[in-house]
Amino acid sequence: MPTEPVPHESVAGTAEPESRTAPTRRTFIATGTAVGTAVAAGGVLGTDLLAQPEATAAASAPSSRLTVTVNGTRHTVTVDNRTSLLDLLREHLGLTGSKKGCDAGACGACTVLVDGRRQNACLTLAVRTQGAEVTTIEGLADGDQLHPLQEAFIDQDAFQCGYCTPGQILSGVACIQEGHTGSREEIAEWMSGNICRCGCYPKIVNAVQQAAGKK
Repeated sequence: MPTEPVPHESVAGTAEPESRTAPTRRTFIATGTAVGTAVAAGGVLGTDLLAQPEATAAASAPSSRLTVTVNGTRHTVTVDNRTSLLDLLREHLGLTGSKKGCDAGACGACTVLVDGRRQNACLTLAVRTQGAEVTTIEGLADGDQLHPLQEAFIDQDAFQCGYCTPGQILSGVACIQEGHTGSREEIAEWMSGNICRCGCYPKIVNAVQQAAGKK
């Protein structure tokens, strides 16, 4: 009677050896553990091993040296070409009166005057202000003497949380200088780029009218 061949596993008590070309389960686990340890070590040491190329690219970003006059004081600084005027004012010169609201030019909280014209500082590259004169909320008052529009904002109670107020005032100063104060509707139109989330618009218009001598 013929006998069936005995499988190798029943003779040796073990399965066939795994292929040398495919990673074994043990090798896969060991490799994964090593990678995880390396990433964890980078986090513990405060370094991101996977972000080194990005860090190198950031370190080599082009920069420029510029001279700009802010509130009557001349400054010469070296900045990354991507730096906004708002970040130059806040981070480099310590003038934090100009607020970072939307950082997209939609709210007007960062409004400043550049050569007498209002601009959103968050949308203006600092390098574009070479040789310019910039006025921020810190530069409106003459010592202890407030600007007429600053006094009008207090008189008319034209603010609540105050976050948008610096931009509102700078925009209002420009609005008066531009001659757009013929009516309440005209003031509201030319101040429409400045958002007040507290809803103090009627009082803001009152303040601009007062400063313009219309009230």
